[in-house]
Amino acid sequence: MTSGRDVAPSRGRRGRRPGRSDTRQAILDAARARFAANGFTATTIRGIAADAGVDAALVMQFFKSKDELFGAVMSVPPAALVRMTDAWHGPQEGLGERVARAFLDVWEEDPQASEPLLAMLRGAIAQEQAAAQLRDFIEARLLKGVTAHSRNDYATRLRVGVAAAMLVGIIVARRIVGVPTIANESLDSIAATAGHALQALLVPPGGGTR
Repeated sequence: MTSGRDVAPSRGRRGRRPGRSDTRQAILDAARARFAANGFTATTIRGIAADAGVDAALVMQFFKSKDELFGAVMSVPPAALVRMTDAWHGPQEGLGERVARAFLDVWEEDPQASEPLLAMLRGAIAQEQAAAQLRDFIEARLLKGVTAHSRNDYATRLRVGVAAAMLVGIIVARRIVGVPTIANESLDSIAATAGHALQALLVPPGGGTR
């Protein structure tokens, strides 16, 4: 007969251990709160990791970059973010039109990306928090590309801010308000026309080709 003293007590944890889906959701919840409170630029991976109770390296295992994490929070597919980034590759000549086309394509040609972005835009019209998120979403991508070619100073940030305002205005005119002249024009024509103005804003004075 076995004595009770001979049976080792179980030391294992009871209940289900958190899995990958639980950890990923905790990171998304923490990121959503941080982005809403601080905006895209001021939010850090380290801060999100601390809020989620995980290591920053684990956040990067789930999401390759802060851009991708922001996209996941906003339900924007990573491919849409890549498309915006890829517009900056190549010569500076024609950069404005490439950027205009990339942004407009995401908002108009890809329903998987455009629906959450349009929801963000509609919210931005009514809520300051949503407006700040949309502003950060667009400005951060433009600034990231511009600073690869020039300094990140006040003049650069101002040019990026004007470019972001232009792009938002075009999208509002086409998809929300329906201004006839803008809404009825082809995407090619709009991208070409906006591209001229964006070229002057996004390419620094004296900028050549890369």
